[in-house]
Amino acid sequence: MKKITTITIALLLLTVNVYSQRLPNVALKGHNGKEFNTEKLIDGKTPFIISFWSTICKPCIKELNAIYDNIEDWQELANFRVIAVSTDDSRSTFRAKSMASSRGWEDYFTLLYDVNQTFKRALNVNVTPQIFIFDKNGKMIYSHTGYIPGAEIEYIKKIVELDKKNNSDKKKKSDKKKKNK
Repeated sequence: MKKITTITIALLLLTVNVYSQRLPNVALKGHNGKEFNTEKLIDGKTPFIISFWSTICKPCIKELNAIYDNIEDWQELANFRVIAVSTDDSRSTFRAKSMASSRGWEDYFTLLYDVNQTFKRALNVNVTPQIFIFDKNGKMIYSHTGYIPGAEIEYIKKIVELDKKNNSDKKKKSDKKKKNK
């Protein structure tokens, strides 16, 4: 009986751990003001970075600016997307939208606004800036809290690793199809 209980608890913990590493589906507001469900971020093709930020968080803005300054070069190394999620409340959303637009972030980032902080809670974000990297299927593979200049280099390394894995998987599938013909 003790073994069965132990095995059951272990399986339950494993299930919770696996589930918690998936991207939760939450309805947010897009930069255009329309509703956006986070499940749409999963496209089965490209990994993505989610960055939680707010207008009063100077490290958040520095981090997003650092990513913005490097994104063109990084996208030559790997195919990925950046999702910047503002955690500002409904009174500050206009300021967040204005800041994002004035910095040009809308050109390279998907901008989302978590005015009720539902997505923030779903991913257990306690402090901003908080970065998550998800693979093309919505599985979380990396998380980091806080920002020190240069930390963004670690993010691109993780993305490049995912891109290499994706390309390797595509090659294996292609080789398997050729072999079966």
